[in-house]
Amino acid sequence: MGMWKGLDCISRDNLGQIQGIRLRETVKYAYENVPFYRHKMGEAGIVPEDIATLEDIIKLPFTTKEDMRSNYPYGMFAASMEEIIRLHASTGTTGRPVVMGYTRRDLENWSEQVARICMMAGVKTSDIVQISFGYGLFTGGFGLHYGLEKLGATVVPFSSGNTERQLTLMRDFQTNVLVSTPSFALYMAEVAETLGLEPAGYGLRLGLFGGEPCSDLMRQEIEKKWGMKATLNYGLTEIVGPGVSGECECRSGMHICEDHFFPEIIDPESGQKLPPGEEGEIVFTSLTKEGVPVLRYRTRDITALLPEECPCGRTTQRMDYITGRTDDMLIVRGVNVFPSQVEEILGQVKEVSPHYRLVVHREKDYIKDMEVHVELTPEGFTDSFPEIQKIEDKITSRLKTVLSLNLKVRLMEPKSLERSTGKAQRIVENEEAVAE
Repeated sequence: MGMWKGLDCISRDNLGQIQGIRLRETVKYAYENVPFYRHKMGEAGIVPEDIATLEDIIKLPFTTKEDMRSNYPYGMFAASMEEIIRLHASTGTTGRPVVMGYTRRDLENWSEQVARICMMAGVKTSDIVQISFGYGLFTGGFGLHYGLEKLGATVVPFSSGNTERQLTLMRDFQTNVLVSTPSFALYMAEVAETLGLEPAGYGLRLGLFGGEPCSDLMRQEIEKKWGMKATLNYGLTEIVGPGVSGECECRSGMHICEDHFFPEIIDPESGQKLPPGEEGEIVFTSLTKEGVPVLRYRTRDITALLPEECPCGRTTQRMDYITGRTDDMLIVRGVNVFPSQVEEILGQVKEVSPHYRLVVHREKDYIKDMEVHVELTPEGFTDSFPEIQKIEDKITSRLKTVLSLNLKVRLMEPKSLERSTGKAQRIVENEEAVAE
């Protein structure tokens, strides 16, 4: 663990030298092994030798999520499938997810990055850590799992869902660290209270939260209910998963593992690089990845790089908390939901039309529940309660299969939902009127 602290406390000059060497190696590697990057650099009129210093990074073209989707599944891979030993993928919002491949060295680096983030947050080898992220193609569960094991903590790989059982095992196993989304931590506290239990009596001392933005109010509510210290971390599938940055004990921004990921802040409109301290879109370049090297990835997350030194003694740059993002993901009871997923499910039910609304019920600033309101087609319209119940049950069952969520479905009369000449308003707050 001392070695990792050393990496986070390296002098800025030494770090810059390491980053420069790794950037040059990564650009050459990507150019030689990924046709997409060779083509993009050719269009920009540059070759790897043109990237001699860190300042030259602005000559490189950006990479976007659309680029990754259009190269689905393996078009962005630099390593052969013989070298790739793990695949992960983002939740596909429009059919094609972003696919990440990891070599053995990639997985070792990833575990180290997550271990560093967890150590910064205050996890100890004596801790019992319950992971309530979903396990599978989503990077969160396995990412935190292997990083925490590398650090030496005891891991309880519960995954998401089944809240009452989570609470039972949390008490029985004497869990003292929780890994989840912040909204799921609040939901778990609420469930505990409905069971007549006091969340603060569970003995949690620390939470590691990511996967969604977390306001100060939300953090305070988590800490008040559970009696724990709540820390935030940041990552994204397109770069690696969790382990890109995280809070130290000072909780004044999130330290970036800069020896592995080079950050820039750009103006989202012009693409011009902005100086430290200015808010804009954060862009990352991977410096050590073998499976899928990534050059100047546009995250669409809005934040700033904090220029002042951190009192903790770490020298790695900190990114501020994410103030906004351009995607449309909702997190309901700890589960990621995209409107397009619901739309796809509804499209398989012949009795309903494409006109639907997701009615969100918030508790302070997390989503407590969501209802799906959808119009019947004129052909499917019926006054028969048993028939309506049958259609609702069919949709509810499909939503549960795909999303792992029990959502209330409400069938509406044809043409009862408001129409729009522009983009359809798919998401409404529960206090907003929904036309009958």
